[in-house]
Amino acid sequence: MKIAYFCPLWGSEAIPFEDFLNRVLEAGYDGVEMSFPLDEKERDQRANLINSYGLKLIAQHWETVDADFLVHTKNFERRLRNLAATNPLFINSQTGKDYYSFDQNKALFDLASQISIETSIPVLHETHRGKWSFAAHITKGYLDRLPELKIALDISHWCVTAESFLEDQEEAVQTAIRSTAHLHARVGYTEGPQVPDPRVPEWNSALEKHFMWWDQVIEKAAKEGKTTFTVTPEFGAPPYMVLHPQTGKPLVNQWEVNAWMMETFKKRYL
Repeated sequence: MKIAYFCPLWGSEAIPFEDFLNRVLEAGYDGVEMSFPLDEKERDQRANLINSYGLKLIAQHWETVDADFLVHTKNFERRLRNLAATNPLFINSQTGKDYYSFDQNKALFDLASQISIETSIPVLHETHRGKWSFAAHITKGYLDRLPELKIALDISHWCVTAESFLEDQEEAVQTAIRSTAHLHARVGYTEGPQVPDPRVPEWNSALEKHFMWWDQVIEKAAKEGKTTFTVTPEFGAPPYMVLHPQTGKPLVNQWEVNAWMMETFKKRYL
């Protein structure tokens, strides 16, 4: 099974887009994971550029944050249809709200499913704080009732939500792994969604905890006969990244950390 690696646009928005794509190619990624503007011309220009570079695309949705459910639903649909027009491999969506009811979040899943049927673009739903999937036990409740739901697993969020490495929530973790179709590789810890630097010995324990889960995800995908599985190393920019308390500058280089994570995956999963 091949693992395809995707570079997040997050953190590189300030540089010219073509420069970003050149860096992606030079670093050895297979594609990019990113959102797109609602302006159709700008959207299509970026999508065409990605294609011209021979890169694959995962479209990312995170912008719908409206508290009012009817407004939220309208904007959610607009965003997903806009992303589907870029013809990505799939859409990775941060869906719903942590305070929406089960029925409200399910209505958003159903809407995403309908858009997926109409456009032939799959929609995955990312595990993320503030969304339907903000905690392991809550996500398990949804997946038990909606076993067809496919997720993009970013388990770093659950470590900080639970203030643990989920040692006492193994059943919930296994339920999530069974539904995982895409992986965000960021290392969280019990008080934050991103360790300051996964490369140093001080955070090796947290790194190994995450690889314990990621190993299971990769093994499951291989056993299911998947020819390709997608991974996005997603160490983020500030405020996820820790800043020096006096200078306000990042303690590490985000690009280098994500590239290191990709290379670490490549060595582990030859």
